[in-house]
Amino acid sequence: MISPPTASPAARVLTNEETMTVDDIGEEQEPERSRSGIARALAVIDVIGRSPQAQGVSVIARQTGLPKAVTHRILRELVVGQFLSFDEDRKLYRLGPGALSIGLAAMRELDVPAVAHRHLVALAERAGETATLSLRQGWSRVYVDQVLSDQEIRMSVALGTSHPLHAGSSSKAILAALPDAEVDDYVAHHRLDSVTDATITSTTALGEEIDRIRTLGYAVSFGERQSGATSVAAAFRGATGQVVGSVSLCGAQDMFIRSRRELLGEWVATAAADISADLGFRTTGRNGGDIG
Repeated sequence: MISPPTASPAARVLTNEETMTVDDIGEEQEPERSRSGIARALAVIDVIGRSPQAQGVSVIARQTGLPKAVTHRILRELVVGQFLSFDEDRKLYRLGPGALSIGLAAMRELDVPAVAHRHLVALAERAGETATLSLRQGWSRVYVDQVLSDQEIRMSVALGTSHPLHAGSSSKAILAALPDAEVDDYVAHHRLDSVTDATITSTTALGEEIDRIRTLGYAVSFGERQSGATSVAAAFRGATGQVVGSVSLCGAQDMFIRSRRELLGEWVATAAADISADLGFRTTGRNGGDIG
């Protein structure tokens, strides 16, 4: 008696999610030697973490470059480990409680000034001007770090001092990065008091300035917080997209001619984007107010 042929383990049918095709089975049998199992799992998590919505197997496989069968196996293991959650009805995956727990632990350990300091050093060396770091605190911001210019005549700031969000480039950069509703809330509940003769004190002028900052990607100040000083600044964000603070270059007004000012503005915008990336911010899927 001839026994019926046994089904190959690779020919199993996936009943819980997407059904595999013959092509998928062939792909699964091709060893992928270029990446370890851990690297492939991290690639899957990264694709899902970057996406603003849940994703299916096909999309995840395409974005990671992995065979669908391999992707499916990794996804199932990550669901079992609670790193991912699976929607049975829509056949979609999103980050699970395990990933959230690790993310929150990482955020608790995050030291923003320490993360940003190397970017300040590089910025100050590149520009030859003082680089500063400010963190947002509610409706104000505070200087927390600076790297001084090596020039004989240079600017410096008083660390730990608090400043309103409408005065100076570091403040305006943060304000412009906020959603419109928060900007309106700030204007509605805070007086635009003058810090110097150059401070913006008009609601209309401030609105126009915010539009300009969003277009350029950085803010400029001509003595708005400190007379005789000029600065350029850009805001940076944290992992969830929240505005964390701003990075700036500051110096004497006669050193910031227009052509150089535009170049310095591009440099601070790049530094802010780099700090954001180090803090875990991803630009994919974000809407409005993005930096850089």
